[in-house]
Amino acid sequence: MPSSSPIFALPLFPKVDQLLIDLLRTLSIEDWEKRTIVPHWTIKDIAAHLLDGNIRALSMLRDQYFGEKAENIQSYPDLVAYLNRLNADWVQAFKRVSPAVLIELLAITGPPYQAFLASLDPFAPATFSVAWAGEQESLNWFHIAREYTEKWHHQQQIRLALGQEEVLYADELYYPHLDTSMRALPYHYRAVTAEEGAVIAFSVSGVRGAHWFLQREASAWTLHKTHQLPVVCSVNIEAAVAWRIFTKGISKAEALEHVQIQGERKLGEVVLDMLAVMA
Repeated sequence: MPSSSPIFALPLFPKVDQLLIDLLRTLSIEDWEKRTIVPHWTIKDIAAHLLDGNIRALSMLRDQYFGEKAENIQSYPDLVAYLNRLNADWVQAFKRVSPAVLIELLAITGPPYQAFLASLDPFAPATFSVAWAGEQESLNWFHIAREYTEKWHHQQQIRLALGQEEVLYADELYYPHLDTSMRALPYHYRAVTAEEGAVIAFSVSGVRGAHWFLQREASAWTLHKTHQLPVVCSVNIEAAVAWRIFTKGISKAEALEHVQIQGERKLGEVVLDMLAVMA
């Protein structure tokens, strides 16, 4: 399977949304204020950020209302800084909102957001490209899959703080997150040189089908689900660590303790710096 093969993640949105709401309804006041691996953000802050994702998408993409427009965006770092400011502003404002109201708003906005995504032609150009995969223009199926990874990993950040991560590690829910994130590999390795035909194998332990092969072809890397050429390096990542690597949730030194690399080690270690989020 080449890296362009589509991922259809839309049917998973109602499931992850309901899992989040069910979890949040069980939390005590103390739980809402627990710190997470996201610097300076509590569980409540992440829940507010997830609500922002629903509302911002409906406003901009469904209603074509962009409100505060980005200005002076000259580079990727400029875009990241702009998005970080928007995120911080929203989270700060929602500190005055109760957990009960936050849950109600998540329950209200989830279905129309899902309905909007379902209305999109998956093979039409998306309004926003998946920049972390190096794309200047993306198709809607990739945009939707990217949005799924946002919902998955932010909920997992909440669950990690509570010690309740296991449910999201189900193959049905975790594999699409990984498969989407791994689409960043060719772009991430773009400056890495190797002999033509060299193959790097990547796998995530304990997740059915979680195997990918990055192959050097001419002057670029391409991603596949099968390979014919010899593997020069293989990288196996523990399931509980893979998503944290790709979302800036663990240091490289700590991640190395949970990654096995065989063959040309320098080629394998490059993945430890890969991000599949705007950061």
